Amino acid sequence: MEFRLIDRIRERTAQGREDVRLGIGDDAALLAVPPGMELAVAVDTLVEGVHFPVGTAPADLGWKALAVNLSDLAAMGATPAWALLALTLPDTLAPAAREAFVDGFADGFAALAGPQRLALVGGDTTRGPLAASVTVHGFVPAGQALLRAGARAGDAVLVTGTLGDAAAGLASLQQRATDPRAAGLVERLNRPTPRLAAGLALRGRAGACIDVSDGLLADLGHVCAASGVGAEIEAALLPRSPAMLGLFDEDAALDFALAGGDDYELCFTVPAQRVAEVQADLARSGCGATRIGRIVAGEGVRVRGADGAWLETARRGWDHFAA
Repeated sequence: MEFRLIDRIRERTAQGREDVRLGIGDDAALLAVPPGMELAVAVDTLVEGVHFPVGTAPADLGWKALAVNLSDLAAMGATPAWALLALTLPDTLAPAAREAFVDGFADGFAALAGPQRLALVGGDTTRGPLAASVTVHGFVPAGQALLRAGARAGDAVLVTGTLGDAAAGLASLQQRATDPRAAGLVERLNRPTPRLAAGLALRGRAGACIDVSDGLLADLGHVCAASGVGAEIEAALLPRSPAMLGLFDEDAALDFALAGGDDYELCFTVPAQRVAEVQADLARSGCGATRIGRIVAGEGVRVRGADGAWLETARRGWDHFAA
């Protein structure tokens, strides 16, 4: 049964690449890194009930399991190449249901992998609580990777896309919202768009970069800690979608944008004099970018409200091991 499941995944995710010397089917893959490139590697695990709601469609899970990892490559300015997949399936699935789940998962995975020419080169399947672990590998020219440690006082802070939609989508599911606008928010939760083109455009321009997975305050906080600086954010400048603002009040929408996470947008810093140039280039890449604040001397992230006062935020973002 296990090898039949592997075959089904391989058939649906096949992608030819000359740098894959040996892919699925042996004890390990054999891969060739192009000359002059560094290998960027990232791994994420999604667990049912923790990282995605119970009942998430298999195709959506396949897409998201890959997307959250591609977002890490985007934040490094890397081009995707290869992936490994470890898929854990529950005992409660009958054989036919298990095969149908795997087919759907692989189709969702392939829908995102195909346009990126990303090759699935190995992995594992096993029994247990439903979970998917993906490891991605990408290339970045030597010395050109985007890092968290390059923010400098005086830099502008920008984010791609809109913030808070995924958290609003989860809240919509939990509230069983029937408003048509909720569907778009749930789509943002289930099928995030990794900002790969934006990451490439930011190489050589962004001082620091991170993807917003755990929440803006938490993730920008990581940039500040790595760079030895602080940040000041203007709440009024945060880009938020009409759908979210139409379905939730200001307090909830602000909390989603600051601490909700799961949007997988890029948060990055650039010298203030380059903001307009970078925004124009990212607009051409299809996602755009909004200036939301600045880097300052000091530490931590502060948020200024519309009235000019500093806000007290109830939470900073997601923490797997918080009480």
